Amino acid sequence: MDADALVQAIASSADRQAFARLFDHFAPRVKGLLMRGGTPPDLAEELAQETLMTVWRKAALFDPTKAGASTWIATIARNLRIDHARREKRSRLSQVFEILEEEGPEQPDQVISGSERDARVRQALTGLSKEQYRVVELAFLEGFSHQDVANRLSIPLGTVKSRLRLAMAHLRRHLEDLR
Repeated sequence: MDADALVQAIASSADRQAFARLFDHFAPRVKGLLMRGGTPPDLAEELAQETLMTVWRKAALFDPTKAGASTWIATIARNLRIDHARREKRSRLSQVFEILEEEGPEQPDQVISGSERDARVRQALTGLSKEQYRVVELAFLEGFSHQDVANRLSIPLGTVKSRLRLAMAHLRRHLEDLR
């Protein structure tokens, strides 16, 4: 199979047969590549499909003088995985802030931009002890349960909960004016 020729056929004439052959060949390989990098199977499959759809849409951008089709496709998959991880991390950082907020209407004179708020939360996180930060990171930024955090760090569940309680108290004190 000449993957370069298949991508060029897709680019020049939207050749569905060429795309089907390319998809059949690369979808399982991209999924395997992503899973070897630690991506869960369901997400790896989704990203593999998104990778091949990107190949379909952007085949005209492929330049065989710069890289082979397999390298180009692997790069697309890598970039999609990185983009997904960044979106997840931003989402989890927002979740930390939401836990700290009290419910109630925002006062217009107290509203600050999301990026400014996120910077303040990041700054407050740097004031935590190493142990507290690691527990917050695993529980909120990586999404592990308290029990999973205890297992990963080989510490008692009560210690995890105490560290989280102290960390949240620290964050509330440092972010009080953002409420």
